[in-house]
Amino acid sequence: MSNVVVEVRGSAGLVTLDRPKALNALSLDMIRDLTAALLAWRDDPRVERVGVRGMGKEGPFGAFCAGGDIRFFHQAVLAGDPRLEDFFTEEYALNHLIHAYPKPYVVFMDGICMGGGMGISAHGSDYGLRIATERTKMAMPETNIGLFPDVGGGWFLARCPGRIGEYLALTGHLIGGADAVAARLADGVLSSAGLAEVWESLTDGDRFEQVREALGQAPRAVGSLAGRRADIDRFFALPTVTDIVGALEADGSPWAGETAALLRKRSPLMLHVTLEHLRRARHMTLAADLRMERDMVRHCFHLRPGAASETFEGIRALVIDKDHAPRWSPARIEEVTAEMVAAFFASPWPAHAHPLRGLG
Repeated sequence: MSNVVVEVRGSAGLVTLDRPKALNALSLDMIRDLTAALLAWRDDPRVERVGVRGMGKEGPFGAFCAGGDIRFFHQAVLAGDPRLEDFFTEEYALNHLIHAYPKPYVVFMDGICMGGGMGISAHGSDYGLRIATERTKMAMPETNIGLFPDVGGGWFLARCPGRIGEYLALTGHLIGGADAVAARLADGVLSSAGLAEVWESLTDGDRFEQVREALGQAPRAVGSLAGRRADIDRFFALPTVTDIVGALEADGSPWAGETAALLRKRSPLMLHVTLEHLRRARHMTLAADLRMERDMVRHCFHLRPGAASETFEGIRALVIDKDHAPRWSPARIEEVTAEMVAAFFASPWPAHAHPLRGLG
């Protein structure tokens, strides 16, 4: 049975991610089904706009997408499953397809929206809408599992105001709907109670335009990031992760101390890789960033193969054994060298053979 429900109603193509027990975590089959639907509708004159939502445990909405299926990543590493390579190639191609989509792409980021869920929501085109709610729980928590914010995360986080992107990328901090709008990762906040009506409005062009107008005129709530913006910009603009953590630890304020302690729990290596990633992606097109991310994620699993992989260890500690005691290597932020970081940015493929050479 497919975990992606696809239908055309009225003038809309509608997609429901239907894997609620896994919080709609994306499998390779789900990526393929969503890609196939978007490609079919791109040139279908019946379809004027696309809507994407998640199925919650109690019905539609309530959970959007918790990310990629990291249990599959763990199993694939152990089994030497070649579909792990396909997963990232096809997921990143889908992210780019959404970014360049020629029709309004409307995404309902109700409930959890993390990692791969951000990849199929944050890239919505200028024609579309990214709708958050009072239940939105948004994050890019990859450094907690020895990975980096992929799915174009380098590109969209680097374009957040000030240094909010660096802060979210390094800490994995969870934000709500108001902060998502402030970070330019959502276009507006609607009450979850009204989502079913908005979903139905997609089938009719006039009703959809009324929703778009209402979202644009809705008062903007103030989240928690606004009050921390000066601190975030001051610390997270520093040149290196070592500088950032050192300055936070020297500051003496409770917020700085808590933030430094959080960073100390993340993969030291992937913190350095992530900061370099964002700083590079700030000056790239999305297509170029996704090609770079494809290089990087290959190295996450192959620079140190199998169980020696930082990503494998992070997933083991958080999801498989659940001991929450990852054995990071290197163990400290200060032990990561420039050479270790640079290795992630050397492409394993010549340009003409890159898996994402056709993007852009």
